[in-house]
Amino acid sequence: MSHRIQIFVTGGTFDKEYNELTGELFFQNTHIADMLRLGRCHLDVQIASLMMIDSLQMTDADRHLILGRCLAAGPDRIVITHGTDTMEQTAEVLGRAVAGKTIVLTGAMVPYTFGSSDGMFNLGTALAFVQTLEPGVYVAMNGRCFPWHSVTKNRERGVFEAVPGLREPSC
Repeated sequence: MSHRIQIFVTGGTFDKEYNELTGELFFQNTHIADMLRLGRCHLDVQIASLMMIDSLQMTDADRHLILGRCLAAGPDRIVITHGTDTMEQTAEVLGRAVAGKTIVLTGAMVPYTFGSSDGMFNLGTALAFVQTLEPGVYVAMNGRCFPWHSVTKNRERGVFEAVPGLREPSC
């Protein structure tokens, strides 16, 4: 059993940059290594960028690429940075197909480069959850963790929460 944690980067708000001239958000490179350095992270992590896209542009083929990489990964502990708009769909694809690994998806509502991002906190909690949770697929946002089958994004409040009608999950 490896103690290494695999981090797969897919883009999302986590890694968006701001063009001051046009006011548009765009992708350049991932900020994960900088975030880990600033957070004084001493974990054995391996970072791989799978894609740099907004999750609204993510296709079924993209989700299956993520699934394939998770299945092929040597480490059995995986964190995936992902856009929040379709994180639930990717978590479902992984949750239905992956066994024996602990996978935690996380994202950010505010880009890291804005300085007031929730990304640092979410990455840190995802790394803590991936080390302590039993095998399965989870979504970790804003200090909370949800099993893949019982999470939804409340777009009115801008938070992830338990699916209405289900008992609050315990991670």
